[in-house]
Amino acid sequence: MNRALIDTDILSYYFKGDPIVVNNFKKYLSDYEIIEISIITYYEIMSGLLYKNALKQLEIFNDFVSENIVIALTEESCKISSEIYSKLRIKGELIDEIDLFIAGIAIENELTLVTNNENHFGRIEGLRIENSKIEAP
Repeated sequence: MNRALIDTDILSYYFKGDPIVVNNFKKYLSDYEIIEISIITYYEIMSGLLYKNALKQLEIFNDFVSENIVIALTEESCKISSEIYSKLRIKGELIDEIDLFIAGIAIENELTLVTNNENHFGRIEGLRIENSKIEAP
């Protein structure tokens, strides 16, 4: 199992208590001591919780973040994201820009992106993906 970057959808499943995702997190944490998310996922979760005024969930999320790692968007990850964008645009297969940034961060940091959005992320050359909604062996 490679080090992983957890996508926003999977993190949402985790906080909702999805049994498969929770179990896969436990297995992952037996090999690695922390969960890594991107600053983009941080933004997506925070903005959603603030919009809903979900104060208890916001507290839980902040505790989670304090015990794990938020990986920044860098000049290099932006360059990678730009290259992905141009390749997908030429093919006419664009995906959301926010997903491009997450992919750039994963590739720069040599992380496998754990996502349930295989349809979009599967189009990105050089990006390793896994789906944590599927029971791990």
